[in-house]
Amino acid sequence: MMATPEDIKEWIEQNLGESEVEISGDGRHFDAVIVCAGFAGKTRIQQHQMVYAALGDRMKDDIHALSMRTMTPEDRTAETTVDQ
Repeated sequence: MMATPEDIKEWIEQNLGESEVEISGDGRHFDAVIVCAGFAGKTRIQQHQMVYAALGDRMKDDIHALSMRTMTPEDRTAETTVDQ
């Protein structure tokens, strides 16, 4: 099965509580921006491990490559404020 950006968004949101996910990609390579309160206090590596855990075996079977940017809601707010 070829995964779609919508599939990946749904998988992450279902398995990573209170997350906001944006995915783009071509069916093999995907880019993700994931905002989740559960990332607070975690290192970037730990945040990525949480996303990989949420995707489970799909990372081996359905997704060839996933580039991700993870942040807390506070990080997103700070980023938005800087951009303005």
